[in-house]
This record gives sequence, structure tokens and C-alpha cells, in this order.
Amino acid sequence: MKTVLISCVLILIVCVASPSQADVFGSQMFTGKFSAEQFSGFNPNYQIAIGDKITLRLWGAFVFEGSLIVDPQGNIFIPNVGPVTILGVRNAELNALVEAHVQKVYRKNVGVYATLEAAQPVKVFVTGFVKNPGLFGGLSSDSVLYYLDKAGGIDPDRGSFVDIAVMRNGQVRKKVDLYDFLLYGKMELMQMTDGDTIVVGPRKHTVSISGEVHNPYQFEFTASQLSVREALLLARPLPGSTHINIVRKQGMAKTSEHYALDKIDGVLLYDGDEAILLTDRFPGTILIRIEGAHSGEHTLILPYGATMEDVFSRIVTNSRSNLNAVQLFRKAVAVRQKELLLASLQALQTLTLTTTSATNEESALREREAELVRKFVEIAKNVEPKGQVVLGSKEIAMNTLIENGDIIRIPENSSIVMVSGEVLFPNAVSFRQKATAEDYIAFAGGFTQKANKAKILILHPSGIMEENAPTEIAAGDEIMVLPRVETKRVEITRAITQIIYNIAIAASVVIGL
Repeated sequence: MKTVLISCVLILIVCVASPSQADVFGSQMFTGKFSAEQFSGFNPNYQIAIGDKITLRLWGAFVFEGSLIVDPQGNIFIPNVGPVTILGVRNAELNALVEAHVQKVYRKNVGVYATLEAAQPVKVFVTGFVKNPGLFGGLSSDSVLYYLDKAGGIDPDRGSFVDIAVMRNGQVRKKVDLYDFLLYGKMELMQMTDGDTIVVGPRKHTVSISGEVHNPYQFEFTASQLSVREALLLARPLPGSTHINIVRKQGMAKTSEHYALDKIDGVLLYDGDEAILLTDRFPGTILIRIEGAHSGEHTLILPYGATMEDVFSRIVTNSRSNLNAVQLFRKAVAVRQKELLLASLQALQTLTLTTTSATNEESALREREAELVRKFVEIAKNVEPKGQVVLGSKEIAMNTLIENGDIIRIPENSSIVMVSGEVLFPNAVSFRQKATAEDYIAFAGGFTQKANKAKILILHPSGIMEENAPTEIAAGDEIMVLPRVETKRVEITRAITQIIYNIAIAASVVIGL
């Protein structure tokens, strides 16, 4: 039995799966950006080490320019001056020290300029809870972030972002807390030497914070408990958040606690807790947008619970307004339509790519078919639904509740009919009394070879969709001819046809295989 490459399933399903929620705070740091650049800037506290390169320029009565390497004795050798010990000298004091030694020989008329040209190459061990422990080369002036990035970064599932130690000869030389860098931009420069070891400790206590916050992550803390106020400084609540819900795990059981944000003093979070910030109140007013053919204001502020009747009372019409086809677009509806579309595409891919074949020829055919489906999915997953709420008759529309952020569009009285999809010349056609859908399709050049003559959709300006409507077409309608789908399996043909139909309804666009 031949099987179409199953591994493709995982790759393609990722294309349409919804993005995963952000996880550990700080896990976004290590993407290769730190290891791509070495630090060669001026660090006044850097101490000169064996192997460092020093640029020296002398001018005036004696001229010299060169690059000198600090030898194993910690000296650089200056012509006519001799060896000068600079091992352990601070970078900020280097020029003054060299100048003092030169002036012992040339008391006047000799200028001195000495600076660190390149820090010493070193090799540093990185171990603990990192993705790729090992020995990594760099410069003694490179930061801890450079070497951690070289090791693939901290393992977000096991490693700590607040407990990192730099070891030298078995002793802790420095402790590093990356939250200082992430939150406040603090990263103290330090000098590495050959054989130093950076150890990432195990992850400490964590709490997960989500909901109405700027930073929905898992946060780490070293103590056994963390106050809610400290946690909110990390998560940064959105202005509209009012309450916090805390879910605590006690063995297999879970408990939930609910607090108003102005009453959280003394409330503590413990390892494994989950905190969700909520907007636990009804808005006093809602804001909607009015677009299209009208002469009134474009933004309305209405009381919570307002209906379309309240909107109609505020609309200032003009000679072009078509109030019988008012359109309502809602973001929540568009999001749901997108979710349903992605779920349909995922099911289609699974159906296509897990099909078995009895012969090599059939297997090759199914692979070509799978490639066509993949291209179809790539196009379909980028379709953005409009989120239109079909209002129906004016009486029904009047009782429809309005939500914050709704967009209401007043169509113009039109004199054209749009014809799109599988016709030879998709175009806008002048309205003709008593003309049918077939008449307008003929005006647009007729069907293409790919047209599905049994799938002709009539989209009215109000959002109502009719299929193969025998009635006369009204001005402002849009006629969409869907494509014919041909595959070797009835299930796949049916699935693709349904997806094309749903996209036409949700986004008013026609796509084909």
C-alpha cells in the first residue's frame, strides 16, 4: 500500500491552526540576535587581560603607531621605552598609565594615545537548563546574553530566567536576573575569562497571568509567594480591567477566588496559580461607526443596550441612502467566521493527506491532488470574513441589539449589478428591468469552463444570500458564479465545495481549486 506523505499533514495543519498563547516571560529573547553581534564598545571598568590588543600612537619628537599584544607577563613592549605592565589595569586608566611611562623617557614633545583595540578571545562553558550546553568562543567583553544565545537560550520549560550564576574556579562570581534586563533594560557589563562557566538554574516558582493584561505570560519568582500587586507590575493590566480571578491547584482539585482590583492588598499568589484579569462590569456607553450614504455624524455614542432603532433615529439620510438594505458588521462575528473557516481547512487537509493508494500511479495522482489542496488552503486561509450580521426585514432589524465597535453601513441606491466569479468578464452591469441572473451572466461574457452552473449565488445589499434565485435581480445585487470542483474523491469534492460556498457568503469573494 502506498501512502501520501503523512508528514505533510503536520506542516500544513500548522498553516491553519490558531497561534499558541504566549508562554514563559522571556522565552522570546533568544532568537540569535545576541550571538550575532559581539560587544566591542568602551567599558571603563574592563580590566586589561593577557592576550588583549592595545592600539598605541606616539607623535611629536618620537613617532610610533602599532598594535601591541599583552604578553604572558602582563606587559606591552614600547620601542625606546621598554616593557610596561598593564595587566589588571582598568580600561579608563590605560591611557594615563602608558603616558606616565612614556614621559619617563620623553619628558616633552611626545603625545600618547593608548586604547583597547580588541578584547581577548575566550572560551566559556554554558551549562544547566539551556537548550544546547557546551563550550563557546567569544570575547572577554561579551555579555552573558551573548553566551546564553550561543547555547540556544534558556529552556523555557525547565530553566530559570532569574537564577543565572557566572562561576570561576568553582566560586560564584556574579548572579544574573534577566528580569532586570527584560523590564528595566539593566545589564551590567562583566569581563569573562577562559574557563568561566555560566550556569542556568532550574525554574523557580511560577504564576500564569492572562486576560486583560499587556503581558499575558508565565512569570517566575524566587520566593515561595508573590503578592498580586507585584505580579500586576509585571503583567501590566489593561485600563479596562476591574477584577482578578485566581485559580489554585490543590492536588487534583481546583479552587477559584475572585477579587476586585481595588481590594487585593494582602492577596498572595503561589507556585502554579493561574490569574485571569477581567472586565467585570457593563459599559455605560458603546461607540459605533456609521459609514456609507448618509449626511450625519460618522461616530455615535449610545447607551449600553441600544438597538438598531436607536441608530435609525440618529441617521441623517440623503437622496442616495438606501435604508432598506442597511448593513451591520461585527468584529466578534468576523472572528467566529474565521475560526470556522480554519477548522474546515484543517479537516480538509487531514482528509486529503491521509488517504492511502493501492498503486504507484494512484499515489502520484493523490500527491498532485494534495498539492492542489495545499495551494487552495494557502489562499483560503488568508481570506478575511466581513463579519456581517444579516438583519432581514426592517422590523427585525429594529430590535437587533448593538455592540461596542459595530460598524453600520448605509448602501447607496444603486443602478448597477455586479457579476463576479466564474464568468468571462467579471464586471458591473447596468441594471435592467426584469432581467434574470442568466441575463446578467450573459452580459458578462457567459460562464467559464470552470463554472458550476448549479451554484449561482445572489447577494443582496442587506446581506441576504439566495442560491439559484429564479426571481428578478434588483439594482445593487451581486451575482457570484462559483467554480466547479473536480477531485477523485466525493468527500474531498464536497468539502471543498462547501468551503468555497462559505467563503462566498462570509467574505463575498469567489476562490477556486
